[in-house]
Amino acid sequence: MTLDQICAQILDRPATPHRRLVAVTGPPASGKSTLATTLAAHLNAAGEPATVVPMDGFHLDDRLLAEDGTAARKGAPHTFDTGGFLRLVTALQSPDPVVFPIFDRSREIAIAGAGRVPASCRTVLVEGNYLLLRKAPWDALHNAWAFSIALHPPQDEIVARLRARWADHGKADAMAWIESNDVPNAATVLTGSIPADVTLMETPL
Repeated sequence: MTLDQICAQILDRPATPHRRLVAVTGPPASGKSTLATTLAAHLNAAGEPATVVPMDGFHLDDRLLAEDGTAARKGAPHTFDTGGFLRLVTALQSPDPVVFPIFDRSREIAIAGAGRVPASCRTVLVEGNYLLLRKAPWDALHNAWAFSIALHPPQDEIVARLRARWADHGKADAMAWIESNDVPNAATVLTGSIPADVTLMETPL
């Protein structure tokens, strides 16, 4: 499926209610950010104001993860501020400007107030791992999406991308982290999510 075909399907869906919210989901390093950014550029070029909102801004801070004893599972569903993310998605359905946090992977921290959806925005591409997860409280998101796209590249490709990602960030014991954390998170996405409107085995770029 081409980008033009995906954009046409997105534009065919109604707003919910003031904006059209599109879920772009998949395992870690599946290409969600790249696809969401590319789709937003295509939509803007076609005259449809679009913005990308990443779920990663709702990672709990490392200090809270240490306090909770969950630092070794950072990125798993229970290590996000799910309540805050649900409130953001609700706010995105309004006609108002919406400010959101952005995750700085180089410092492993979320930066509050770093992104903004302008009032003029009509389509928001929300990207994240667990947007279609069946498990509560994530399942409360399902009715928010006017359209959903899942990326499911082969696992060996995901692992190769993760190795490159962590090498770029100088992470020690990257393979141990991938095997003990990233791969289980990927399995959660692949086995625990409802079907998307469109499932892609690779990013159509």
